[in-house]
Amino acid sequence: MSTAQIEVQLIAMVVAAAAALPGVFLVLRRMAMMSDAISHSILIGIVLAFFVVHNLSHPLLVFGAAATGVLTVVLVELLNRTKRVHADSAIGLVFPLLFSIGVILISRYASHVHLDLDAVLMGELAFAPFDRLTLMGLDFGPRALWLMGGILLLNLLFIILFFKELKLATFDPGLAAALGFSPVLLHYGLMTVVSVTAVGAFEAVGSLLVVALMIAPPATAWLLTDRLSRMLTLSVLFGVLSALSGYWLAHLLDVSIAGMMATMTGFFFLAVFLYAPRRGILAIARRRAYQRISFAGAALAVHLLNHENLPEAMEECRVDHLGEHLRWEEPFAKKVIRHLVRADAIRYDKEYLQLTPKGRLLAQTVMER
Repeated sequence: MSTAQIEVQLIAMVVAAAAALPGVFLVLRRMAMMSDAISHSILIGIVLAFFVVHNLSHPLLVFGAAATGVLTVVLVELLNRTKRVHADSAIGLVFPLLFSIGVILISRYASHVHLDLDAVLMGELAFAPFDRLTLMGLDFGPRALWLMGGILLLNLLFIILFFKELKLATFDPGLAAALGFSPVLLHYGLMTVVSVTAVGAFEAVGSLLVVALMIAPPATAWLLTDRLSRMLTLSVLFGVLSALSGYWLAHLLDVSIAGMMATMTGFFFLAVFLYAPRRGILAIARRRAYQRISFAGAALAVHLLNHENLPEAMEECRVDHLGEHLRWEEPFAKKVIRHLVRADAIRYDKEYLQLTPKGRLLAQTVMER
């Protein structure tokens, strides 16, 4: 493995961790599309700052892009407060306007620089190691690694310092305001952190991967836990795993690195979406199937108890009469019988069913409800 490959993976891992941390709060606040809005609208800030300094490495580009991200949040909030459009509609109105203006400015006035649309959307991680940070003739490594490492520390510091406030303002803004916190100030602070993160990752990984790493890992973690601290940890873990697996699959298949990393975020989400122990589709389907069988088993126990001491008890307790009395298909009836036999609620003697003491207790409990 070459030094450049190691550096590309390190940059991707740091970007993934830095993006996942604020992304958790975006997902919990149901503001996932805000990351998309910010990551696209900052383009106009980069372009306008470039027109001033004519240098793509100048720090003013970062400040211009971050300011545009905050401006996007402010415009969305202003539109939302008019009560004439919903939050999602406000996002859909603001960021396409700002992004399209940036695209027009690039195509009209900046076609001679490498601010092309492919770089804007997908980025190119493979080139990141060539942009080095040099001080007094010493090479300190890729500039993107230092930039995103600093942003990762900033995000960690912000979350650690304001963890309780962010948690309270996210889940109960009214209580936060009553206790003296300012949900609005925390909101804009969080959006500023999101903007800075999107700006830092923009050049290296492109806007699409910024959105993928900021939303997909937190959404995946949310399916696995209800604890905020654990969700933050899992989000970073899934982001890093997506970055590493995406890099090596892109290397194997000779495709876009950023595109494959974004694909892997979707793959991990889909896997958890299907197989999560509590919230996965398959787990939910199994619970529903079990609940159906369990409810039917209780109904059968009540049916047997009601006919237990009647003259026609033997006839009513025949297995082949269940379809007639309970309107069950034969395969479903067999599943219910197996469920009750395993629970030691009935005895199954060839064609007849008989309640056990445990089955009578079940039936009596159901009837008393």
